[in-house]
Amino acid sequence: MSMKQITTIPEIRQVINSLKKQDKKISLVPTMGYFHQGHLELMRYAKKYSDIVVVSIFVNPTQFGPNEDFNSYPRDLKRDLDLAKQVGVDIVFTPNIEDIYLPNHLTYVEVEKLPKVLCGKSRPTHFRGVATIVLKLFNICQPDIAVFGQKDWQQLVIIKQMVKDLNIPVKVIGHPIVREPDGLAMSSRNVYLTKEEREQAPAIYEGLCLVKKLCARGMRESLALKNKLIDYYFRNIPLGSIDYLEIVHPFTLEPLDEIKDKALVAVAMYLGKARLIDNILIEVEKNA
Repeated sequence: MSMKQITTIPEIRQVINSLKKQDKKISLVPTMGYFHQGHLELMRYAKKYSDIVVVSIFVNPTQFGPNEDFNSYPRDLKRDLDLAKQVGVDIVFTPNIEDIYLPNHLTYVEVEKLPKVLCGKSRPTHFRGVATIVLKLFNICQPDIAVFGQKDWQQLVIIKQMVKDLNIPVKVIGHPIVREPDGLAMSSRNVYLTKEEREQAPAIYEGLCLVKKLCARGMRESLALKNKLIDYYFRNIPLGSIDYLEIVHPFTLEPLDEIKDKALVAVAMYLGKARLIDNILIEVEKNA
């Protein structure tokens, strides 16, 4: 089928219902648009697992805080549609805010505990907005599979928890972080970076790789590793300011005093107008 852009909820429900009757396996890639190579990789990944790829483009107001960049978030629908078509996406769903959030909208989805750490500390309503829009998109698009990037690791953990707790028949798949050639995690917000900031930004990932290297050499105490990383960032990203830097269990997101088997090292950093997040998964042999 040639790519369709659908804007209304009744139409996409009708199209999806027809495809389901043909036993088509449907995947969903939820996005806020302004595609980069990372988004396109998610779409290509979704194609491997399904017959029909649906991509949603919706800049979701409920996941932005009052002083965040909802109004200035980069948007370019024509370019996004061209790129989605090139990748072989079947349906692009571009709903209006008024259809997603009716004037008397009162219902939100809250996952307990998991949103209270990492990004949720400085963005307390963010994951309530994320969980609400993702559940809405699941209800509207009825996918068998949903693909999310692992750069937003906390988001992935929260959505998996929501799907499990609410018995939603969707298989949630995470895709590894897609990076620029110099290591910077791809993000729509990278366009906010000045030339100087962009030159320093790759050190975010370089610092995470340093922690992994130190851990492999036997340094396992979280405090010592975090201090090394803070020092690295202080020296290599003078224009940056750390929002958080944590070493947590990858699935419970609880802080770890020591890395014994698996750990997620996660960082958020302000660099000029941009707030950039990144993470690295560390696995060591028990008692090594």
